[in-house]
Amino acid sequence: MENSLSLENAKDTSVENKLNEFINILNNSNIDSQNIKTIQSKFNNAIDNKLSEAELLNEFDKVDDALSRLEKLDKIELILKSNFIDTKVAKSVKVKRFVEMIIPVCIGFVMLTLGFAMIILPAPPYFEMFTIFHFTTNDGFTLMDLISLIIVLTGVYMIIKSYFKFANQ
Repeated sequence: MENSLSLENAKDTSVENKLNEFINILNNSNIDSQNIKTIQSKFNNAIDNKLSEAELLNEFDKVDDALSRLEKLDKIELILKSNFIDTKVAKSVKVKRFVEMIIPVCIGFVMLTLGFAMIILPAPPYFEMFTIFHFTTNDGFTLMDLISLIIVLTGVYMIIKSYFKFANQ
C-alpha cells in the first residue's frame, strides 16, 4: 500500500518538477506574445486530451469491427499516443471482466445445486403440490420435480452461456 502511495507521489513530484523546469525556461527566454499563445494552446490541448479512465475505455470500445485490421491499429495507436494508460487502468479492466465472468458462473452453480437439492431431499407431503405422472401408487413425478428440473436447466444454461461469452473474447 505504501509503495503505491509513494509511486503516485513520485509521479506527482515528477510532473511538478517538469512544470517548474518549464516555467524557469519560459522566464529565462525571450518569447513574443504569439509564441506564448501557441505554447498556451498546446498546453491546454494536452490537458484537454487527457481523458478519464472511463472515457478512455469507451474510446477503445468505439473502435469499429467493420474497419480493417490496419485501420483498427491506426485508431488504437492514436488513442494510445494521445493518452497515458497505466497498470491501474489495465488491472481495473481485467478485474471488471473477471467479475463479469465469475458472477454468472457462481449463480449457475447455485441454481444447479438448489435444483438437485430440491429433487433429492425429501419434502413433506403437504409441500408436494400434485403428481403429474405416477410410477407407483405412492411415488411419481411431481410439479416440484418439474420446477426443480427447470431450475437445474437454467443453471446449466447460465454456466454454458457465460463460458461461450468469455471464450470468444
